[in-house]
Amino acid sequence: MPAPAAPPPAPAPATRARRLIAPLGTLTGVVAAFTYVGLVDPNESGHYPVCPLLSMTGLYCPGCGGLRSAHAVAHGDLAAALGANALAVAGYAVFAVVWLVWLIHVARGARLRVSVPPFMGWAVGAVILVFTVVRNVPFGSSFAP
Repeated sequence: MPAPAAPPPAPAPATRARRLIAPLGTLTGVVAAFTYVGLVDPNESGHYPVCPLLSMTGLYCPGCGGLRSAHAVAHGDLAAALGANALAVAGYAVFAVVWLVWLIHVARGARLRVSVPPFMGWAVGAVILVFTVVRNVPFGSSFAP
């Protein structure tokens, strides 16, 4: 009877530099996107496509004003960014916090396990829906881009 095969050796733990590739690569992509939007002004026509919902219905979608908001953030103008799309600015802030938590966990060698309860998806969807409706009614015109 042949001897049982030895179990394969455990993989070597990843080095800190290797663990940091994903979060730093993500940050590089985000910085590149904000740099491009910061250099190519969305307030000038012809650089970016028009929102199809706005052009067909005249209604603002939740993303309308997002590029102008990103342009304002890239130039450090938070007031203009909030005026263009406050929800996008909140999204930028949430992304920054989640990215920082990810980076800290990865740098420490810990696994980041994210479990989002189902109600959070519904809550985010409700906020987006309310934001969309409010920015399209007369009393919510301050939320329109």
